[in-house]
This record gives sequence, structure tokens and C-alpha cells, in this order.
Amino acid sequence: MSGSSMSRRTLLRSIAVGGAAVAAPSLLTACSTESGGGGSVSNANKKAAPWPTYTPAKGPKPDLAPSAEGVQPGFTKYPQKLIEATAEKPGTGKQKIKVMTITYGTPPKPVGSNKYWQAMNEALGVEVEFSVVPDADFRSKMSTLMSGDDLPDMINFGGGYVLPRESQFVKSRCADLSEHLSGDAVKDYPNLANIPTYAWEGMGRVAGRIYGLPIERAKVQGAMFINREAFDKAGYKPGMAAADFQTMAKEASQNKKYGLGASSVGFFGYLYHAMWHGAPNQWQIKNGKVTDMYGTDEFRAALEFMSKMRKAGSYNSDATSISQVDLKTQFYNGTVRSMTDGWGAVISNAQGIKDEFTLDAAVPYVVDGATPVYQQNRGCFGYTVIKKASKDRVKLMLRVLDWLASPFGSKEYELMHSGVEGTHFAYDKNGDPIPNSLGLVENRTNLPFAYLMDAPQPLYFPGFPDLTKRLHTWEQAVVPNLVRDDHWGLMSDTYNRQGASMQQIIEDGVTAIVSGRKKLSDWDAVYQKWQAQGGSKSHDEFAKEYEAAH
Repeated sequence: MSGSSMSRRTLLRSIAVGGAAVAAPSLLTACSTESGGGGSVSNANKKAAPWPTYTPAKGPKPDLAPSAEGVQPGFTKYPQKLIEATAEKPGTGKQKIKVMTITYGTPPKPVGSNKYWQAMNEALGVEVEFSVVPDADFRSKMSTLMSGDDLPDMINFGGGYVLPRESQFVKSRCADLSEHLSGDAVKDYPNLANIPTYAWEGMGRVAGRIYGLPIERAKVQGAMFINREAFDKAGYKPGMAAADFQTMAKEASQNKKYGLGASSVGFFGYLYHAMWHGAPNQWQIKNGKVTDMYGTDEFRAALEFMSKMRKAGSYNSDATSISQVDLKTQFYNGTVRSMTDGWGAVISNAQGIKDEFTLDAAVPYVVDGATPVYQQNRGCFGYTVIKKASKDRVKLMLRVLDWLASPFGSKEYELMHSGVEGTHFAYDKNGDPIPNSLGLVENRTNLPFAYLMDAPQPLYFPGFPDLTKRLHTWEQAVVPNLVRDDHWGLMSDTYNRQGASMQQIIEDGVTAIVSGRKKLSDWDAVYQKWQAQGGSKSHDEFAKEYEAAH
């Protein structure tokens, strides 16, 4: 795949940390369908290995029930009685494995002086040699690794980066895991069987086979987070009419305050507004027909809607230049009354606000004649592959990954996410595990085991039980309207080579029109350019892949 633009890289970095703005396109599309270096990786005319049979893991009963559609289980307090999710250690204590992941933290302390690392090795029964690659160096490091001969045992393709000939590398150098994971075979690894099917689908197959294991993320991509008191004072009502939302946003924009916050990587939150106007989630494939978001009447209507709100002064005046990090600061101090952000940023946003106001998420407004839809996430942060090896060696890796996937409410989950009680954390008066000074240094951020594999994520925000309740209620309202991007897991040579530049055309066009530098009528030329530079060919290629996959 082609490299990402700078704005796209910045956005993807935010997503991975948990704080992405809203405009993230689908991030981990499988790569080129060309042959060579692994042969064709297309799924067309290939018998598809069945996805692993989903089997929910045992664990504590949530305070707030999940739903089959994707509402997350909610925990207003930490489970008092933890379960053991694995019957025995994955290894014997004598094996060594090498792993590599992306990192967004600081370099970990060496294993000899790192009690978290030592505890994880002891629990896994293996000596883990961990290589972490800083986000800024990930693409170059991975390109070097993929062209060399010395591969680690496990590699995580994470953070949303797209790498040249990624799928060819996976097919030629990594283990085909289909016989171990497909269908009921996954039941040998009960915690991996707990990964929901949508995460596997979002990862996709390579040449009809299962080569990776997805690191699950909630179905909800993100939200328009709001200052609830300021919004309520301006007249906000969940599910209000679009015209009333416009009036409310203007009312909330007084005395150098702005109802709608946007950043240089958020592009005025156009994905939200487009789908709330009824546009598809980027790519819709139905009955052999491919429809992209950008050429629809609903997308044009959303552009007009955002342009009117910008002219009315509802967006912050520096929306095209401010970083997402600085926008967050403006949200925390009340300068902007809302911002679009990734779902993983909830807890950091709650902590940043410091109880100055109530953090909530906006329910979509309603456009006359349109059914609002909501952006469903791809379902995974990335995926982990295993180097080709003997069957016994591959099974060892799968046992390690199964341990790392131990569910919330288990002793294994607590160790990986919080460390050792008394060494890295202590329970507070409410029973929540709170890190101490060592736990802020030795943890899963700086030594990212959780990027190799993790459990499905619950709604649990230690210290913020009311936030869990509010967002669970919000999920109940929006999850029924979730719509997936139908190109996830499909392959298009054109889109993989030119997708980043195609996305730049869209983002530049949206920014120019909403900011007033171009007229709404100029969108036709923007869309025609997008079609000419890959959109039309991508339509045809996605249609063929979709037919093969279904």
C-alpha cells in the first residue's frame, strides 16, 4: 500500500492512543492483489476458511448488560472476586519467544529491573524478548523487518498504518492459522474464542485463509463528546431536529466560546454529519452495487449543513489549524463545548476535565426524510501474526495469545492491565485498582503486551461510575443505527496503492468548502478528481472481491 499523508498519520496516531478525531477512514485494508513475493492474496475464487466459532468467555456479571448488536457490558465498579481464565501457564518456563509491537509510551526498563515484565514472564511461563517500535519509526522499521530474514516469533501490525505488500509478506512468511482457529478449532483457545466475529471480519482473510488474530475494539468508532451543562443551557435535546441542532450550536457559541470544536485532523467532524444525514459509512456494497459516501446527495447536504454552522460562528475559528491535542485542552477548559474524538479516549477526557462539567456524548440529530446512521468501527486496533514454525511452536504462541486475551474480571487481565498488587497498584476505597508511581512507569503502555492481544473491552472507567452509566445509555441509543464500512476485509489493488492520496483529496475538499475557501458547487470537481484518481476502479475491484467473499 502507499504511504499515508502527514495529516492521516497524525490522525492514526491519535486513534491508536485512544484519542482519534472522527474522520478516520478504514485503517487496515489488506494489501495489493498483485502476485509475486507470496503470490496472489486476493480472496476471489478462494474457498474461505470459516471464522472462529464465537464462544463468550466466563466472567463476572456486568452491572449493565451488553447487547448482541454491540452495546458493551458496563461495570460501575471493579469485580470483587476475580476468576482464573487459564488452567495452566502457556509455557514450561524454559521457552524463549521474541515479539514486536508498536508503542506510544516511553522505552521500557530492562527486564532485569522491570518487575512488571518479570511478573508477566512468570505468569506466561516463557521468557519474552520484547522489541517495541515507536509510532514515528513504525513504518520504516517494519519495512526493514519485512525485507530481512530475522523475524520475531510474533509481530503486531497495529496503529492503523498500511505497509507496502503487507499481505504478501503475511502469506509468504507467516503461519497459516486456519487449522488452529477456524470454526470449532478455536475452542482449544477459549479466550481467543471470546473475540467477537466482527473483529475477525474487520481484519479480513488473505487468499481465503486466516493468518492473523485481531486485537478487538468496540464497535463504536468514536463520539461527539459534549459539555452537557453548556449544551443543555443552549437547548440541546438528544435526537433533536437538525435545524434545532444548528440553532443550539449557535446559541452555545457566545463570548469567544464555540459550540462545535474541530481540529486539523477532524475535518469539521464530517463523517458524523454525513452519516447523520443518511450517507453510507464510506463504502456500501449491496446487490453487487458499490456506493461510496462522497458522491451521495446526503454527503452534499452534510457539507452544506456544516458550512452554514461555520458561517454562523459555531465552529472554533482555528478549526483548520489547531491540533487534536490542543483542541482537547480547549474542550477541557470550556472554550469549545464539544469535540469529536475516538472511543478509547473516554477515560483520558474524563480525567482531563477534572469534574469541571459533565462529560457526555451527543445522540445524532434527525434530518427530515433521512435515517441517521452511526459509524461502526472496524472492530480491531490491528492484528498479530506468527512466524512460520513447527506446529508445536505455533501452538505455544497461540497459548500465549490466549492468555493475553483473558477477559475483564480475571486475575490474568488484572496482571496485564494493572500489574502486581502492592508493587504497581493498590485498591482504593471503592475497590478500583489505582496505579502507584512504579505502576505509572512499568505498565502495558510502555511494555505493550496488550497490543499483541487483549480481551474484548468493557465499559469500565475507574473513579467515574456515572460516566459508565451515561455512555451505556448512549450506546443503547446509537448502536442500533451502527452501519459497517463494507470494504473492510476486502482487497482492491487500486485502493491499497492510492487510498491515502484519494483520502487526501476528500479531506482537502471538505476543509476548503466548509471553511468557505470554496463553494459547495465545487464539490463536483473534487469528487470527479477522486473518481479519476482511483475511486472508479476501486468500485469495480471491491465489487468483485465482495462477490467472492459472499
